[in-house]
Amino acid sequence: MILVAFEGSSIDGEEYTDVVNSAQHAPGWLDSTVSAWSTYGLAVFAVLMVVGWWRARRVGADAAMTALAVPVVVVAAYGIDSLLKTLVRENRPCQTLRVATLEACPAQGDWSFPSNHATIAAAAAVALFFVSRRLGAVAVVAALAMAGSRVWVGVHYPHDVVAGVTVGALLALGAMVLLRRRPESLVQRITAGRLRPLLMS
Repeated sequence: MILVAFEGSSIDGEEYTDVVNSAQHAPGWLDSTVSAWSTYGLAVFAVLMVVGWWRARRVGADAAMTALAVPVVVVAAYGIDSLLKTLVRENRPCQTLRVATLEACPAQGDWSFPSNHATIAAAAAVALFFVSRRLGAVAVVAALAMAGSRVWVGVHYPHDVVAGVTVGALLALGAMVLLRRRPESLVQRITAGRLRPLLMS
């Protein structure tokens, strides 16, 4: 059932306003850096996934199979997050509250809850931990920075990004744990076929 669009300002609108006002008084270089990260930072997670896969190929087929699952898990998390958006239909804070924001406010109907960026980043970070703890640790820091940046530039309430991180992390954790139970025959079939170069160097 589709819910009537609602305003999230009653949850943490004051906190959102405090963050956005702080951004307006912050040094220009800081705002520019955060804005750039908010806009282009997801590319870093794609790079980390490629690095994780490239290294995993040298470890073995099982490791490479796990690494290849990461982008699949991230796409699935994005899909579920997008479905939640259409169910909840929360208006963007920059549409509801009278504030000046660093990033242009999305159009009406581009719902706010949960944050897609936060979901994608958190899903990638948790999934990457199953590939490499070092890459996972880097991704966690990057994911937290992404979540914070979405509030800083004014396009999300704090609860939007908290929900996004939670959804992404839990979905990725569940998916990667299930993946560990895959049958050995699946890996053997893939390594014996045309996809072998994806799993082994």
